[in-house]
Amino acid sequence: MDIGVLLVYGILGLTVIVSAVGLIVSRNALYSALFLVVNFVAVGLLYLALGAPFIAFAQVTVYAGSIMVLFIFVIMLLGAENLMLDEPLRGQRALGILLVVIFLAEIVLYYLLRTTPLQAIPAIPQTFASPAEIGMLLFNRYLLPFEVTAFILLAATVGAILLSKHEGPTRPKPGIQKPETPVEG
Repeated sequence: MDIGVLLVYGILGLTVIVSAVGLIVSRNALYSALFLVVNFVAVGLLYLALGAPFIAFAQVTVYAGSIMVLFIFVIMLLGAENLMLDEPLRGQRALGILLVVIFLAEIVLYYLLRTTPLQAIPAIPQTFASPAEIGMLLFNRYLLPFEVTAFILLAATVGAILLSKHEGPTRPKPGIQKPETPVEG
């Protein structure tokens, strides 16, 4: 493999790892959300480098774009970026560190004890995961699940709009005066 390709994968992989760690250790909710945006963009670039442009585009537009804008909007609206949170459970940090050490030990043991050597990945066709091929699959083979998903999303959107509708006291429109009632005395 070319050294330039390895360098690109290494930089993107390091960006994914650093942004994930930054997401977890950041005490500020807004900074955590921004680290997650960086993580999503780096994962999208990894998908693009691996030859999956449709998944990369969906990753960046759906996750890093719309969902993270919603998260950041909610964080800013609720003022959660200024909350100082204590550790909710005693020993939670120690348990987390222990689980990370166990996970890393499993990875090392897997690579040391595996019995079969790595095999070359077979070549994939040029049209694999292209937007045209995905569209043909969605609208031919998976048409019913696609339409059911679209209907569920539409119902959720209409439900969210109806639930957020606020029936408060009505105020007179500017420029229109209410008739004053005569004071009896």
